[in-house]
Amino acid sequence: MYNAAIIGFGGMGKWHYNAITKQIDGLKVTGIYDIREEARKEALKYALHIYKEPQELFSDRTIDLVIIATPNDSHKDYILQALEAGKHVVCEKPVVLNASDLVEIMEAEKRSQGLFTIHQNRRWDKDFQTVKTILETGTIGQPYFIESRVNGSSVFLHGWRDYKINGGGMLYDWGVHLIDQALLLNSGKVTSVTAHLFNVHAQEVDDNVKVLLSFEDGLSMLVEIATNCFIPLPRWHVSGADGTAIVENWECEGKIVQLADRKALKWDNDIVYTAAGPTRTMAPRPVNTTVQKPLPEIKDAHGNEYHQFSSADIFYHNLLKAMDGRAELLVTSQEALRVMKIIELAFQSSAEKRGLVCSI
Repeated sequence: MYNAAIIGFGGMGKWHYNAITKQIDGLKVTGIYDIREEARKEALKYALHIYKEPQELFSDRTIDLVIIATPNDSHKDYILQALEAGKHVVCEKPVVLNASDLVEIMEAEKRSQGLFTIHQNRRWDKDFQTVKTILETGTIGQPYFIESRVNGSSVFLHGWRDYKINGGGMLYDWGVHLIDQALLLNSGKVTSVTAHLFNVHAQEVDDNVKVLLSFEDGLSMLVEIATNCFIPLPRWHVSGADGTAIVENWECEGKIVQLADRKALKWDNDIVYTAAGPTRTMAPRPVNTTVQKPLPEIKDAHGNEYHQFSSADIFYHNLLKAMDGRAELLVTSQEALRVMKIIELAFQSSAEKRGLVCSI
């Protein structure tokens, strides 16, 4: 049995506690550290030990794993102290706010007896796994343009996410997830980054994001996050040479439409009149030239329907195996470094109002 302590017993800190307690055999949360009195009082309800100082936690030899779920700007110092103490470390994303800080952490990881990983939990979201399966099976042919969107209508950002000093904003919040997913869908290098970041209602940070990524094999991917979108677009729209896939929402409603036969459609010489006017190119295809299919059925690691802790099941069981030396980590700091480099270019692209060529 491994023991864990959580630094930051807020929303995500309690998520980790609940996930581990309900789902993960071989791991137990025994204590927390939080600067807020209300968080400490809540932790006492679960009979958790309350550390008075971070160093008290890092010095506790009964703690094997430190889980960091604090505002983004505080991650680096906690990670470095935990690794120096020889602890295994799980950190919420974004792990840090720039690539150079992450490189420093990676060097510290090499010197430490502990493992270091990032909680990229949305790698196992059902909607993402659905798109990943469609591409891996070649259902719609070679993909050339993928649109990945998270459209919300809350308008205002919550808590510390509204402040620049804490590393707030949507690019650091949801952008980290969507860019990480993009890199898992295409392992090739990113060759250009073009970003438009907006401050629609937030005063200090971006609350609406559009990032266009170009990959070396010709694929383009649009990542979009909005906090004031009242008519949401689909979660995913995937264009391939032989068809189109759409995932409407988190519930994974959607469909796949494939070409039945590329040669089946032939236009007569007479011009075609449509609602768009006279056009052949944009005229609707006859029904018999396409095939509509449902989205693939996606199950969790145990062959069951996805639930709120499915990602924790995969993530933490992999981590426990890695701690035992029986597996490699599913989420590595090298992968996080690619994401962070792209995020840095996105900020630069938006500030300079131009696309930036790269090789990441």
